Amino acid sequence: MPDQAPAQWLSNSLIVSKYREKTPGSEKLARQAADLFPSGLTHDSRYLEPYSLYVDRAQGSHKWDVDGNEYIDYFGGHGALILGHNHPEVTKAVQEQTAKGSHFGASHPLEVRWAELIREMVPSAERVRFTSSGTEATLMGLRLARAFTGRSKMLRFKMHFHGWHDHMTSGMANHFDGSPTAGVIKGVTDSVVLADTNDEAGTRKAIEANPDIAAVIIEPTGASFGRVPVKPSFLNFLRKITKEKGIVLIFDEVVTGFRVSRGGAQAELGVIPDMTSLAKIVAGGLPGGAIVGRKDIMGLLDFAETKAKGVEKIQHPGTYNANPISAAAGIAALTILKTTDANKRANASAEKLRGLLNDAITAENVPWAAYGTYAAFHIFTNPKRRDISPKTFDALATDPEELKGAWSANIAHKVRLGMFVNGVDINAGPGGIMSAVHTDADLEKTAAAFRATLKLLKDEGDLR
Repeated sequence: MPDQAPAQWLSNSLIVSKYREKTPGSEKLARQAADLFPSGLTHDSRYLEPYSLYVDRAQGSHKWDVDGNEYIDYFGGHGALILGHNHPEVTKAVQEQTAKGSHFGASHPLEVRWAELIREMVPSAERVRFTSSGTEATLMGLRLARAFTGRSKMLRFKMHFHGWHDHMTSGMANHFDGSPTAGVIKGVTDSVVLADTNDEAGTRKAIEANPDIAAVIIEPTGASFGRVPVKPSFLNFLRKITKEKGIVLIFDEVVTGFRVSRGGAQAELGVIPDMTSLAKIVAGGLPGGAIVGRKDIMGLLDFAETKAKGVEKIQHPGTYNANPISAAAGIAALTILKTTDANKRANASAEKLRGLLNDAITAENVPWAAYGTYAAFHIFTNPKRRDISPKTFDALATDPEELKGAWSANIAHKVRLGMFVNGVDINAGPGGIMSAVHTDADLEKTAAAFRATLKLLKDEGDLR
């Protein structure tokens, strides 16, 4: 598909026209929002041309926009809602706690039970410290690693997302040379070493060239929940070399925690890091996160332990740390995950949907492929127009920049708009995340919507 100026493809597209016709309420709200927020948005991933969808309510695996249109939802609260929207037990727990109080400015019983569940489920969680988000959790993990090792640098992998704080911006979506992104000072990026996923030789060379590395952090299933996949053998390599070099290994399980399995990717893959960052599911879909890990490392947050050792304690306030309403939701969600087969159901549904999407791709004779692991599905739109099919496509053998980058902004937008037109919400990847409550009927309808979207793209000349 040739790149076009946005105004041209927006005005010429039948898909865009159908979307506008279906969503006048969203268009009206988007005009209001444009005067209030930069780009009219409150989160970058909600960017969509000609305008974003505005949702009014949600239930289970479905949601409804302000115009009353129903969609099968694969955005899943940015991955936080493995139990779907408004799970009755989670909702009840939140309502009961709200009636008791939303903030006590004090310790409370729920935070104890919440932490107990995390420690019971996550292998690396000897101690727990709650935060308000995943970004805060990775920031505290890095600070702990530096203080524990006495070293200053960290090693990250290109395209992996660990929140939006200064140490995590370069090399995620751009600046792969490690130069600072806008607003970040060079002194910060000088302390970050970037490496390529699955490159054992290159990673070893980077570690040996930088003896001041305090921490290595990675998304254990790969960037964007496996859009750029990680080989399990690479995780074993990282565990071995970090132990050899006295480096703290951090798994960012903000997305994968309690989703790949009830114990996260580390439990499923049998590779135990020194620390783990958690968010999303850990708080039952409400705001909340945690950094968990080895007792000796986490001890740097402990008043008595640091005093006894004669070292400076790491300070960590936070108005919403272990907020009681988030704790109530987290306890309810984690209890369900611990005592049911919800993880297996979500993973099995995603595997089935990937197959159905590939059936649609094959039927329409499009050189794309649906792939992924566990509860994720990704659609490879083949930006370099290689001769592939779902049967021949191998994500691990594909250039990571091809995997992470869309064919163009136009085709990515059109795929998502086409799915909206046909009653399905996916993310901009394009792809999505499964819940445990998606039904077989949802999957069949999604596959039909995807095939209808491919037909629309063909009609517009975007697929030949």
